[in-house]
Amino acid sequence: MMEAKTIFEVRRWTSLFLQENNRETGVGELLLQHHLGMTRAQLFANARDEVSVDVRQKIELNLRQHVAHGTPVQHLIGTEEFYGRLFKVNQDVLIPRPETEELVLGILNRLKQKGMFSVPLTCVDIGTGSGIIATTLTKELPHATMYATDISTEALQVAEQNAHALDATVQFRQGNFLAPVIDEEATFDVIVSNPPYIPERDRDSLSDVVRDHDPSLALFAGEDGLAAYRRIIEQLPSVVKKDTLLALEIGHDQRHTVPTLIEATFPNAQIEVEQDINQNDRMVFAWLSK
Repeated sequence: MMEAKTIFEVRRWTSLFLQENNRETGVGELLLQHHLGMTRAQLFANARDEVSVDVRQKIELNLRQHVAHGTPVQHLIGTEEFYGRLFKVNQDVLIPRPETEELVLGILNRLKQKGMFSVPLTCVDIGTGSGIIATTLTKELPHATMYATDISTEALQVAEQNAHALDATVQFRQGNFLAPVIDEEATFDVIVSNPPYIPERDRDSLSDVVRDHDPSLALFAGEDGLAAYRRIIEQLPSVVKKDTLLALEIGHDQRHTVPTLIEATFPNAQIEVEQDINQNDRMVFAWLSK
């Protein structure tokens, strides 16, 4: 049982408890911020303040859930930050990762370079999950019309709640990849997706935090991890314009396979592969034309 009382003591106790149980030590600090309603800076500034018994009990309960079952801290607190905004997350959606922020930034930078940043654009986010990409692009692009698709009804409910909470107008469609917007005969200036890309054979190598709590639908894509890309690329000719930016998040070992799939359908595509902040191949950007 936790005997610590001040913020400083609780932070130290949670860090040691997590370390002893081979979990990320930063989880305790996130729980403290959540339950106390403080920023990280405020935790340090008020380190000598006493934490109430009720809050200490909640933090300890959450920590034991995390240690015993791998329950992600984001599920325990119900939110995760993405591109400076707070998004609701639960077991029905993939927890936002920092790498996906880099995908969004890559899109915005390329649109600026092309002089397309401040013009009317039509965009689609394929497999939107919690809606982080669609909502963020809507907030960052002043004249964008945004569509977002997902096959999961539960995920779309979360995405709609996030878009509403952040005052973002997104047209959500239920269906498999691009199918629902193909049915509407829509075409797009920007097509983006962070699809499932983990090979089924790698399931057992994932941490329990990911494997047992992120939705399998958002993680796994057949035996080679390419099933989602094949389906998306197969559908692309119906929705591209004269000059369309395709942005995909990829697995670290897919820098050759995904561009090869794109080139098979779009031989003249201008393709770039970018690394994330950890120097892993993570993003494919391709300018496509009909």
